[in-house]
Amino acid sequence: MNYRNGRDVLPPSLLKELQKHIEGELIYIPKKSNERVGWGVNSGTRQMIERRNEEIYNLYCSGHSVECLTKTYHLSVDSIRKVILKKRTEHEAEALNQKVSAQR
Repeated sequence: MNYRNGRDVLPPSLLKELQKHIEGELIYIPKKSNERVGWGVNSGTRQMIERRNEEIYNLYCSGHSVECLTKTYHLSVDSIRKVILKKRTEHEAEALNQKVSAQR
């Protein structure tokens, strides 16, 4: 989010009207569209967590214990189990989709 001086972007008449209601304060002006970007999309955090979760799942599948993964990734046992369950479900759904596509 960028902060810009109203004097630089607004017509003088609109600026005077706004100053009647809020003077010297910050105001957020939302985008026209109702479509919001999801959490972490712009910063890359979402992709980073997705890569981390894929690593956790792959390590678990290759024999690493949940306890080992909790220490490596500094997450709780419940968090590691949730990641594994979610990734397992995603991988199974993907495998099923590929199988169905191959049968067509």
